[in-house]
Amino acid sequence: MESIEILCGIATVLFAVYYYLTSTYDFWKSRGIPGPQPIPGFGNIKDIMLNKKFIGDYLKEVYNKYKNESMIGIFASRTPILIVKSPELIKDVLIKDFSKFANRGIAFSEKTDPLSQHLFNLESKRWRPLRTNLSPAFTSGKLKDMFSSISKCADNLVQYTEKLVSKNEPIECCELTAKYTTDVIGTCAFGIEMNALLDEDSEFRRMGRSVLAPNWKNNIRFNVRRYLPWLHGIVHYILPRSQVITFFTRVVVETMDYRDLNNVNRNDFIDMLRELKRNPDKLGDIKLTESLIASQAFVFFLAGFETSSMTMSHALYELALNQQIQNKLRKEINEEYIKHGSNLTYENVKNMNYLDKVFKETLRKYPPGSVLRRQSMTSYTFDGTKLNIPEGQKIWIPVFAIHRDPEIYPKPDVFDPERFSDETVRTRHAMHYLPFGDGPRNCIGARFAIFQTKIGLIKILRNYKVETCEKTLIPYVINPKALMLAPKGGIHLKIINRT
Repeated sequence: MESIEILCGIATVLFAVYYYLTSTYDFWKSRGIPGPQPIPGFGNIKDIMLNKKFIGDYLKEVYNKYKNESMIGIFASRTPILIVKSPELIKDVLIKDFSKFANRGIAFSEKTDPLSQHLFNLESKRWRPLRTNLSPAFTSGKLKDMFSSISKCADNLVQYTEKLVSKNEPIECCELTAKYTTDVIGTCAFGIEMNALLDEDSEFRRMGRSVLAPNWKNNIRFNVRRYLPWLHGIVHYILPRSQVITFFTRVVVETMDYRDLNNVNRNDFIDMLRELKRNPDKLGDIKLTESLIASQAFVFFLAGFETSSMTMSHALYELALNQQIQNKLRKEINEEYIKHGSNLTYENVKNMNYLDKVFKETLRKYPPGSVLRRQSMTSYTFDGTKLNIPEGQKIWIPVFAIHRDPEIYPKPDVFDPERFSDETVRTRHAMHYLPFGDGPRNCIGARFAIFQTKIGLIKILRNYKVETCEKTLIPYVINPKALMLAPKGGIHLKIINRT
């Protein structure tokens, strides 16, 4: 009798757990939104959570399976996620009705992850005033002021590349370009010579490498925070405090204190943060904590070096595969130098139209952000549909899938910069190209990212020819464990001195 009661108790517990895990799974069916069948505990993202599949690849599969649908319903664990495909509905979310979708819906916590309170993650209340006050750091005027510093870092990139070329061995471009962009961010945002190119033991490069490394600790933190936020606090106590948090908080605080003590003004990103610290009333009733300040500098560093370095690496990879495109781009670069002399200027870079096409096509094929996330701030009915979503509904916009849609970009696996000729661009909906997002919550550092990437590419291609080698990954294989779009094993190329 006692054993029967124990078995009944176990069965009751198992049933309760199963019911909890599956109780939301009629959410989309009851609203008439199609989607794949979820699995208890995982929903539809088991392979993503277990790092077996890159999120962009998974969403592309779903996108193509429900080809004629404007919206698709999936589940992250037991949380309903709405995938929006229609460009007009995407425009409603990102631009037209932005005030109703101003949040990204990404979990963050000052206690469990102090550096997660940055512009990318913050809820609308704190994001809006911070964005307003930090945007002046990224104007075209500021870029012109930073130009000589970026160009100097690019010259150091050429010098460092020369050392690698002399060894006559394949060069891993992801690490090479990450060192360059780390130095750029250090100089332009922190006013610090990070020396990632010249110093193999650069602490900044080591920290940057560790924060996005595809290891088990980072993947657990990332997946739990994003898909199981209720578990995040528990995981925080199991996994040790990241040394990255301690390092960046210390660097930002010490840099600001040093400038205050010595009356140093560089009119850069750190000075913007100092201005906010001196005048907290600019943020209304928002409490400007030390970790909130450090978070903004941290995300500038993280997003600034990693996204740009991967874009540079992907561009070099495609140029190595497509020598005709590389030659055409180098011809444009050389002609610009001949016209205006050896001193590269802000205007020179803006005049390079083919470089702009190559850059845009690189981001089309390899968008750093494979999915845009938004969350409804109120109940909402999509225009032209009967679908009403509740407040707090999570929405995913599948950028990678859109950029690889053959009906939008014919032969999407082909690298073709002419997709971005003025005439061709006019034939596409604006929401079919979203490497930096769109609307008020687009990438604040887009201009900066564009110019540091272009300057680095110009200096490399003017001095070197890039080719594939025996270690080049052909075809390209996405690393499912990476936290953003990256290849398995890196990008190895042969770089040859042209002089």
